[in-house]
This record gives sequence, structure tokens and C-alpha cells, in this order.
Amino acid sequence: MEQSFWRVVLSYGHVGYRNEISVARHLEFSKYATASDVLHEVNNMPGTKNKCVCSLYTISPLEYRDGKQSELENFYLQDLFVNKEAEEIC
Repeated sequence: MEQSFWRVVLSYGHVGYRNEISVARHLEFSKYATASDVLHEVNNMPGTKNKCVCSLYTISPLEYRDGKQSELENFYLQDLFVNKEAEEIC
């Protein structure tokens, strides 16, 4: 099954009073996914603000691979994932 790859820059909250951080997320969807499908999915991601999407566009598989690697090195996302896993365990 072929895939489409997307780069979405999201605003995350909970980093201090009226503060936010923008983080690029790299997502994989089916070949037939549209921007609307991607928007629906990212609006349900934990930690995102209302109207969280700053930019959204398709990328190549190579850009996706490099982007996923940079996500693993992002300190904010590391903390977000650790806290999410802790909540699921409880």
C-alpha cells in the first residue's frame, strides 16, 4: 500500500502562562489522504492548542525519515511522550 507523507507545524500549549511552542510533526497517511484528513487527525493530538496548525504540506519519503529522526531528538516531544505513556499506565 502506498503512503503519503505530511509535515505539519503545530502549536503546543502548557509551556507557561499564555506561552506556546511550535513543533514540526511528520506524519504518514494513506496515498489518498487529503489535507482535510490530516487536519482532522492533528486536531485530536494531545497537548495541541485550539487552531493548532501553523503549516501543512506533503513531503517526500526521505524528508519524512529525516523528520521522524528530528522528532526523536526534540526535548519537548520526548517529555510529551513520556507523560502520555505514564498516564496510560495509571
